[in-house]
Amino acid sequence: MTVLPRLLLIHKHGTSGRVRFLCLASGVVAFKPLPALSALRDEDYSPTIQFHPTAAVREAEIHLGLPEGAIEPVAEFQAWVDTAEGDVPVLLAAFAGIDPPFAAAERTRSRFIAITESRQLSEVERNLLRRAYEHVLG
Repeated sequence: MTVLPRLLLIHKHGTSGRVRFLCLASGVVAFKPLPALSALRDEDYSPTIQFHPTAAVREAEIHLGLPEGAIEPVAEFQAWVDTAEGDVPVLLAAFAGIDPPFAAAERTRSRFIAITESRQLSEVERNLLRRAYEHVLG
């Protein structure tokens, strides 16, 4: 059984290349935390189902109170997390503006963190951030 996709939301600065992740009160996986006994699947795991990120991205924009087009999907990133509820796909999306939407983060009691500030997250979330970070920096 596969569950609906979740998102990692990042901001990559256009000139400096600084990467920050949106960290919600529940962690970095938007907008429903992963179950406690989750495990990140190997990078070569490839189920037959693939998800298009448009619906999840639009849901994130609405949740954060941002206009359409404020978040863009990051191509060719998809991670899978094994949970008791089934496999959960995790997609990656980036804020399109020059600066992170700090006001939207504050409204939702969220904040932007660097990967070095992820120690308080679960092991699964830290590994998801590592994969996303490696993907966007190439």
